[in-house]
Amino acid sequence: MKMQLIQILLPVTDSDGKPFADATLRAIQKELTDRFGGVTAYNRAPAEGIWKSGDGREKDDIVVVEVMTDKLDREWWRGFKERIEAALDQTELVVRAQQIERL
Repeated sequence: MKMQLIQILLPVTDSDGKPFADATLRAIQKELTDRFGGVTAYNRAPAEGIWKSGDGREKDDIVVVEVMTDKLDREWWRGFKERIEAALDQTELVVRAQQIERL
């Protein structure tokens, strides 16, 4: 069965390095669970994102949250991404989709 796997890379701290409240990340997971029927969050071992910024580098500790869905609703995901960026005061979040086959 062909499906879409959507992954959201969420920072675990704000731009000052202060951890987000657990309730903030739980609210995001709840919204995704309510809409898609389930969510997987890889939050036990945060990953490290590093990218170029001007002449230097920046980094974030992140958790990956993912859902599977039959249909990719780009408009909904665009709105979700914008809301979460604003809520977490982020310039840009990575939200990516890939087609998968559920076995």
